[in-house]
Amino acid sequence: MTSESVQPVPSPSRRTVVAAVGAAGLAVALTACGSEDDTSGSSTEQGADASSPAAGGDEASSPAADGGAGGAALAKTSDIPEGGGKVFSDEKVVVSQPAAGDYKAYSTICTHQGCPMTDLKEDVISCACHGSQFSIADGSVQKGPATKPLEAKQVTVSGDSITLA
Repeated sequence: MTSESVQPVPSPSRRTVVAAVGAAGLAVALTACGSEDDTSGSSTEQGADASSPAAGGDEASSPAADGGAGGAALAKTSDIPEGGGKVFSDEKVVVSQPAAGDYKAYSTICTHQGCPMTDLKEDVISCACHGSQFSIADGSVQKGPATKPLEAKQVTVSGDSITLA
């Protein structure tokens, strides 16, 4: 019988174990950070009767219940009051109608420090975090501390349906 020399398997160094555990923990933390769910479903609208579905009714009555992005209907033109707008919190967008038939959309993420905004009164969307105010007509800063306008979003109107591009 031949005798073979068996080499012991080196055990991992402490540094290797700590690095592997740290990388796994980082992956878990990043996954958790990336799975933000906004289930508040709150939206604010100016000019609608509080009893109407357009005034923030349940998700079943909202055309945006399926996400609103990538060609899905976001709202009906009748949902957006002239001279006002409506915040779609789940889509992080505000759609406005500054003049009859002129629909615009902007991000609801404040350009100051990234707070989501849901407060829309008349023609101004306000940040609850630090008080910045933006015009729904063009996204421009009306009151600081923000110095940059809101990011414009693309919407298309087809018939009475408004779609987020």
